[in-house]
Amino acid sequence: MQAAERAPARVAATDPVLVHIKGAYKHFPIGGFGGLAVRAVDGVDLEIRRGETLGLVGESGCGKSTLARLITSLMPVTAGSIVFDGQDITRLRGGGMRRVRRKMQMIFQDPFASLDPRMTVGDILQEPLDNYHVGSVRERRQRVQELLRLVGLNPNFTNRYPHEFSGGQRQRIGIARALAVNPSFIVCDEAVSALDVSIAAQIINLLHDLQREFQLTYLFIAHDLAVVRHLSDRIAVMYLGKVVETADRNDIYDHPQHPYTKALLSSIPVPDPVVERDRAPITLKGEIPSPVNPPSGCRFHPRCPIARVPGVCSEVEPPLEPHGAQDQVAACHFAGQA
Repeated sequence: MQAAERAPARVAATDPVLVHIKGAYKHFPIGGFGGLAVRAVDGVDLEIRRGETLGLVGESGCGKSTLARLITSLMPVTAGSIVFDGQDITRLRGGGMRRVRRKMQMIFQDPFASLDPRMTVGDILQEPLDNYHVGSVRERRQRVQELLRLVGLNPNFTNRYPHEFSGGQRQRIGIARALAVNPSFIVCDEAVSALDVSIAAQIINLLHDLQREFQLTYLFIAHDLAVVRHLSDRIAVMYLGKVVETADRNDIYDHPQHPYTKALLSSIPVPDPVVERDRAPITLKGEIPSPVNPPSGCRFHPRCPIARVPGVCSEVEPPLEPHGAQDQVAACHFAGQA
C-alpha cells in the first residue's frame, strides 16, 4: 500500500508563522572534561508556518529530536528563543506554560514504549482530558470513544491494554492521545519509522486526513526522504546541530543546493532496476564529526565533495542565504555547484 500523494504546497511564504526558532542552542555539558559539551543544537533559525507540514531530515545524531523537544519545551534551551503563536515560550513557567502546552502535542517514535503498559487505552486517552478538566466525566468518556473512531479504531477498545494491540494500532492510539485536547501544532518524531511499510502508509494517510480536517500544523521528523516528500510542504535539512538548507518540497528534491542535501537524496533507491543500476549515488567520505568538537568553518567540509580546503570552507562558517528557487536557502559557499 502506498501513501497518497499530497497536493502542491498550500502554504505561502506570506502566511503567518506559528513557530519561530531564533538562534536556538542546546548544549549538554560533559562532567569532568573541562567545560566540554555535546552541541546537539548549535544555532538554529527556523520558521514553521501555520497550517503547513515542515519535514525535518538528517542523519542520526544531527539534533532533530533535540530540536523537537526544545520547540515543545520538554527541554530548556541553552540560549536563543522559541516563539510559539507570538509568545516567547522559553521564558514561560507554571500556568503560562501549561496553557501553551495544550496547543502543542507530540507523537513519539516508538509505539511500544510511549504508552503506559499499566493503563488501559481509555485511561491513556482520558488522562490529558482530566489534566485540563475538559468537560464532565461523561463527556470525557464520550470524547475517548470519539478519538478512537477518529483514528480508525473500535470505540469499544477502551478497556484493553497496549499489549493487546499491534504496532500500527498503538501508533493510532498515540495519535489519538495527541489530538485529545485539540492542539494546533503536533510534532511527529519519527512517527512511522518503527512500522511496516504498509502500516506506515496508513498512518501517513491518517495524518494527512487529520490535518485537513482540523487545520493542524506539523513538524514531521523522519529518516525516510521519500516519506517526507509525500507529507511535507517544506523541508529543512539538518547536519551536526545546524540547519543547512530549507525549501519547498519540490524545489529541494528537484534542485537541491547544498552538497549534503544532494548526498541524502542520492541515497533514495529508484524503483526502476535499469535506472538504479546505472546511476551513481554520492558517497560521503569519512565519519560524522563529533558534536563535542565540530569542525571550523563549514561543518560539512571534511566530508564535502566540493569543499575548498584549505580555504574558505574550512575557515568561514557559511550563513543561510537565498540560493536556487524562491524561498530556498542554503548554508554553503558554493551552493548549487556539483
